[in-house]
Amino acid sequence: MASVTFDHATCIYPGAAKPSVDNLCLDIRDGEFLVLVGPSGCGKSTTLRMLAGLEFVDSGKVWIGDDDVTLADPKDRDIAMVFQNYALYPHMTVAENMGFALKLAKVDKKEIRQRVEEAARLLDLTDYLDRKPKALSGGQRQRVAMGRAIVRSPRVFLMDEPLSNLDARLRVHTRAQIAELQQRLGTTTVYVTHDQVEAMTMGDRVAVLCAGQLQQVDTPRNLFDHPANAFVAGFIGSPSMNILTAPVRGASAWVGETPIPLPDRIPAGVPTTSVLVGFRPERVEGVVAGDGVVEAADGYTLYMRVDLVEELGSQAIGHGHLANAAGEQVSEQRITAAVDWQNLPARGDLVRVTITPEDLYFFADDESGVTLWDDIAATAPVAAATPADSVPDVTVDTTAGAAESTAPEAAPTSTEEADA
Repeated sequence: MASVTFDHATCIYPGAAKPSVDNLCLDIRDGEFLVLVGPSGCGKSTTLRMLAGLEFVDSGKVWIGDDDVTLADPKDRDIAMVFQNYALYPHMTVAENMGFALKLAKVDKKEIRQRVEEAARLLDLTDYLDRKPKALSGGQRQRVAMGRAIVRSPRVFLMDEPLSNLDARLRVHTRAQIAELQQRLGTTTVYVTHDQVEAMTMGDRVAVLCAGQLQQVDTPRNLFDHPANAFVAGFIGSPSMNILTAPVRGASAWVGETPIPLPDRIPAGVPTTSVLVGFRPERVEGVVAGDGVVEAADGYTLYMRVDLVEELGSQAIGHGHLANAAGEQVSEQRITAAVDWQNLPARGDLVRVTITPEDLYFFADDESGVTLWDDIAATAPVAAATPADSVPDVTVDTTAGAAESTAPEAAPTSTEEADA
């Protein structure tokens, strides 16, 4: 077992205009299960391949434990890798596939058999050791590929989307097996996936990448509750967080025709004409507007003209456009909200959406999208909202109180950094 460190590591493919991985700084603890997640092309597989020695590191360093492996050959790094495709030898039995790397290393036959049988017990493959890959299911083949890595007893496991070829039900079962196995073995594991649900359910910590840059690394819970920026907020969580552009007028951000008081002055260096307002669909209450519907006493009210309702058993999610109380569409921006699954709205219905202050997030409306506030219930608003017809289009004054608020240089990559 060993820790892993990326020290300002950069990888640029020949002919590319931008780095695939740009100045990556990431520490992975000894024995940790760390998941790299992000959309296609974000650099997560390239990061894994740099660690494996399959991609050249153009600048920076990569460390495994106390060893600088930046220029080391893959065979000298003491790592084991599991791929999306199983890469099993079809003419070999399960036992022969699992022990083949040890055979090449000229390990004693008795020790090879002992290691293979031990790994087979861990993976519930004992009854299949004499079978060929063609006689196995997809899940069993994936476990054989994992067994081939386990028998080597490496310092680090690398897994590049190993569950992508499995059906949904088997994927859920296998990811639980992998997480449990990693805990039992205690081997440092770096796991790549594009599936944020997979990342959240498996990793001790999750590193979110976008366009080759690390956005945030933290525990699944902290990523969900305290995203560093709008990208992380929108990527983590299913369904995705609503993130709406809201012009700032007076001391409020206006979402449609609803004023939401800003909890504090906008930090210097951040655009003051508008902010991004976020809220999670499952944290709000959406009910069909009409006679007999009482306005919520606590919170802010938006209206949604329903375009589509997804029924998910015990939960239903409505999708639609931002509207006003009269049902008129006021914006092209779309919103998503949980609705009463026992009283589903129909397409075209007007749904009233209530958001409590503690469920609101504010992000900078610029390229950084940095989080400004993520719990306005704990912060007193600047001033009460003013009626829409009397509010002039002005920006928030950021000169007063400048000593108390300065612009962040970059989005924090963890809650520990944010608290520092």
